Amino acid sequence: MTQTHITLPPEIFKAYDIRGIVGKSLTPEICRAVGQALGSLARERGQSAIAVGRDGRLSGPELAGALMQGIVSAGVDAIDVGCVPTPLTYFAAYELGCHSCVSVTGSHNPPDYNGLKMVIAGETLALDAIQQLKARIEAGELLTGSGTIRSADVRDAYVARIVGDVKLARPLKIVIDCGNGVAGGIAPALFRQLGCELVELFCEVDGNFPNHHPDPSKPENLQDVIRALQETDAEIGLAFDGDGDRLGVVTKDGEIIFPDRQLMLFAADVLSRVPGGEIIYDVKCTRLLAPFIRERGGRPTMWQTGHALIKKKLKETGAPLAGEMSGHVFFKERWFGFDDGLYTGARLLEILARSADPSAVLKALPNATSTPELNIKMAEGEPFALLDELKASARFTDAQEVITIDGLRVEYADGFGLARPSNTTPVVVLRFEADNPAALARIQDDFRRVLQAARPALALPF
Repeated sequence: MTQTHITLPPEIFKAYDIRGIVGKSLTPEICRAVGQALGSLARERGQSAIAVGRDGRLSGPELAGALMQGIVSAGVDAIDVGCVPTPLTYFAAYELGCHSCVSVTGSHNPPDYNGLKMVIAGETLALDAIQQLKARIEAGELLTGSGTIRSADVRDAYVARIVGDVKLARPLKIVIDCGNGVAGGIAPALFRQLGCELVELFCEVDGNFPNHHPDPSKPENLQDVIRALQETDAEIGLAFDGDGDRLGVVTKDGEIIFPDRQLMLFAADVLSRVPGGEIIYDVKCTRLLAPFIRERGGRPTMWQTGHALIKKKLKETGAPLAGEMSGHVFFKERWFGFDDGLYTGARLLEILARSADPSAVLKALPNATSTPELNIKMAEGEPFALLDELKASARFTDAQEVITIDGLRVEYADGFGLARPSNTTPVVVLRFEADNPAALARIQDDFRRVLQAARPALALPF
């Protein structure tokens, strides 16, 4: 055991990962300490090596280097898999047989952020496990030893695995927008090998993100894809987030197909081979998803938001497919069960290539009147306090069901309203959906009444 005298900013230890501002709340010294703690945990779980990958952020090499120094100081080997999308780091844990990995990534945060997504002995670290990591460092409960650092390149194996699995019925011409994120280093090669002709946007990896922010969940970041579809004969558009684990999809005429509708298409496809399969989705998804899954013989399961929490549920249930409104999609059928925007894009094209008009297939998916994700900014800790209060005392008019697995999701005969505390930032996340605009307005009024009764001074975004 070694003693450590390092101050750890509590705010970087998030629900699903570690994330902070480089040089301020997240430093090489902190990454080294986390590496030693992860190495210690890996050893306790009988593991001897951890794969380390990093996204295209400018701070990646230094922070990944410090992390690996920490890992080897605990007597565990570090396998450097280089600058690759987060799903390739997850893939490396399988391909190299080490079952543990860390992706040094700031995901879709601004350029001055970075962070760590961590898997030890096949378990994605989240919630208490991340807090225990912090406590271990502060208590100095760290093993020592002398591991080695070596390099491995799993990119060819990853592409070969997907190309061997996914078959397109015909060649497609597609737009791909990597937003200067790390997916740009591999996506063009992957989709060409699948037989696609490409219109490439911002596929040069650049941690400054000079063109637009690499977050396809925001419509403003998909405008370049929409324009390219108008100006070329490409049939469909795909966009990836900063670390390549999320996907955005745009039709030929510029309609954004949000991930809960993408999940319908994937569910129908997977259920054709896995009859009666369970499909998991998060509380933010459309209420049209559950009946769609049931009609195709599947079992819908609504669950908490958060990639780590969905992965845990996937493991527990053995479900073949899961997805989140944020764009994380998890295929267990034919794949490994981790979220992977590139593989999800390949599976989407496999389905769409069977049709002469891919956009028509996407546009035919059930749709409803809905809001995007809305946020109420509050002080740290306040969102959880507010939701606890509302769960205890709020009464909603004409509610058919109140679901409390993650905040409050109130189901009405003609729509739903959602309020949940974010696990990553101090906001209450809201989303509304209904059969028509009048029903949407009525449901929002019901939520407004309840929220204003609890916090009269709250500035509501609707």
